[in-house]
Amino acid sequence: MRKTILTVAFMLAVLSSCQDKTKEKIDDATEAVGTEIEQKVDTAKAKVDTAIDTVQSKTGKALEKGAEKIDDAADKLKEDAKK
Repeated sequence: MRKTILTVAFMLAVLSSCQDKTKEKIDDATEAVGTEIEQKVDTAKAKVDTAIDTVQSKTGKALEKGAEKIDDAADKLKEDAKK
């Protein structure tokens, strides 16, 4: 009977220590996933910021060219009106 009780007690001790290790592993995995997600979000944010800057730059250049063309057309109209 004592052997049975000791065996059951040993099994309970092993199971409870395994539960602690499993909890630690889960906590470590959770932290790792959280860190990885943060890194991916930061990378995505940097890419979006770069894309926005590129679009703004290209849009600004296109607007400048359009304004120059409008100015040239206005100058031509003024010259034609004087004639």
